[in-house]
Amino acid sequence: MKITNKYLVEAIVFISYVLFAMAWVGGTASMGQIMSVMHVDSLASASFISGAVTLAKIVGTFGAAWIAIKFGIKYAFFIASLFIAIGLLTPLAPNYELLLLSRFLMGLGGAFMIVYFNPIVMHWFSPEERPVINGLNAVAFNIGTGVVLWKMAAINQFTGDWKISLITFSIASLLFSFVWLLVKFEPENADINKGDEAIEHYSYMDGLKDKFNWAYGLTYSGLLAFYICLFTFYPKAGISQSKWVIGFGIVGTLAGIIYSKKMPLRLPVIRWSGAVMVITIIGLSFSSSEWLQALSAIVLGFFIFFPVTALVSIPHELPKMTSQRITVVFSLFYSISYLLSTIVLWLFGKLVDVNQGDYTASFILISLVSCTFFIGSFFLPETGRKKAVTADDNNEIQRAGTHDKVKLNEEKLCAE
Repeated sequence: MKITNKYLVEAIVFISYVLFAMAWVGGTASMGQIMSVMHVDSLASASFISGAVTLAKIVGTFGAAWIAIKFGIKYAFFIASLFIAIGLLTPLAPNYELLLLSRFLMGLGGAFMIVYFNPIVMHWFSPEERPVINGLNAVAFNIGTGVVLWKMAAINQFTGDWKISLITFSIASLLFSFVWLLVKFEPENADINKGDEAIEHYSYMDGLKDKFNWAYGLTYSGLLAFYICLFTFYPKAGISQSKWVIGFGIVGTLAGIIYSKKMPLRLPVIRWSGAVMVITIIGLSFSSSEWLQALSAIVLGFFIFFPVTALVSIPHELPKMTSQRITVVFSLFYSISYLLSTIVLWLFGKLVDVNQGDYTASFILISLVSCTFFIGSFFLPETGRKKAVTADDNNEIQRAGTHDKVKLNEEKLCAE
């Protein structure tokens, strides 16, 4: 039996990442119980786990393209799925070292998988369909996170134990990894953008020399740094509205999918969403009013994810794009973003320590860094294109009067 239906392929990809998010965030939510079982109460040990996870994201996203080139996208995705399933060891680990290893390998698998979304989407879906599928993949982690944040207690009650819940998530991931092996891939040259001559080989060195990749990664890095800070430091600062960001992030992603289908231009939505993000980050960080913080979190959650579909669509719409090239592009995109955000997170924490627990300077830093999304939009190419005026359209315009010519031109150029 071979799976050849593209929507079934997307369902496997989507559910696989939702399950990763549930296992990942579920493990994080249960970390207190896990550490207690191991009799580990050192904050240094707990922070080392976070550091290992960050390292996994940087190493994983950077190395993902090499794995894909060596084994092909199908088996690279399978390897990513197997690494994610190693999360099975998290609730069962008999010692701290095995716990650390399980979290590292699981994070590595998630880092691989997020890179492989894009060549898979490019391989199976037409350019017209890709914005919708990219948007769905972008919301997968939020859905998994939302399930855990709001329903983990109910899930534990149903399974009877937090360990069984985490084991169930990992077993489900393992089953989906074997279902993935049933997917039938056509030859790689089937996914070259129509009408473009392929770039036969696009290496890491080519990617590092490509100015687009640096502009693309740096644009996202500030937003990613804030997003990680939001769940790492903001609760410690007494700001607990993060759940609203997750919930309205799902709404924002769905709205972004609809918007990107109707409005082909990519940069305007990225630019103005970036501007709204900066304003709402300031509102969330510096306001002393709980209702204003909650409102800022709601608007922020929506506009963090509203432009994601447009942002992720840009590489898919570049000329001469191939499966190999897009894998390298997104490999560098995420590794650059995570590397820069890791440095920002370190500076954020350092400023808190230097100022004896005062978060003001750190909040100023993260507000300034979050501007990269807005500023970066001026350095990215506009890949969305309005419908070209055809020869028949020109004939129709030539036959029209002067007033009608202007009207017809406007109608043709503004049409999707």
